[in-house]
Amino acid sequence: MKHIDILIERYPCLSVCKKDIENAALALIKSFENAGKLLVAGNGGSCADSDHITGELLKSFVKKRTPKASFIEELKKIDSDTASYLSDKLQGSLPAIALTNNTALMTASLNDVDGNILFAQQVNGYGNKGDVFLGISTSGNSKDIVYATVVAKAKGLVTIALSGRDGGKLKLLSDISIVVPETETYKIQELHLPVYHALCLEIEEYFWKE
Repeated sequence: MKHIDILIERYPCLSVCKKDIENAALALIKSFENAGKLLVAGNGGSCADSDHITGELLKSFVKKRTPKASFIEELKKIDSDTASYLSDKLQGSLPAIALTNNTALMTASLNDVDGNILFAQQVNGYGNKGDVFLGISTSGNSKDIVYATVVAKAKGLVTIALSGRDGGKLKLLSDISIVVPETETYKIQELHLPVYHALCLEIEEYFWKE
């Protein structure tokens, strides 16, 4: 995989998890090919990473992602003026949801139930067999990410962990575990970004080859 090879050239320390990164890319591609979606969650800096990842998938990253001609024709059937505008602006998109932005649900969970359940609840609502859940936790032990991973596995989602240190509990629970070779939180997060950028580049390259 070209972009993952480039990643390892730029960050040789990540060679220890190259195979896991490749497996994650393949799992995501397979899910999207089969009308699946990606659910992502994390806390703090990893919360911001969750938003970042979905942003790269929902719109153009490095390619223009021109919509299919057949879709533009469908738009024209509805409203030609709108179709003319959208055909030049709209970009190809992949279904990716950051579970970190539903303020009403989060505050209700905190107030009525337990804050640690808020991601698991959303996985229960959004998740379907064949989807992917990506849990980001620098320690691999964040309770809310662990709980969400367990729910995801029970519902038949493919589970991917992005962590550091020894991978924590998520390494044992997840189908694919990318454990970057750092122990301090900020250093782990510094390696997470190029990893998920490489994943998004590989996915975009696959679906928009032109």
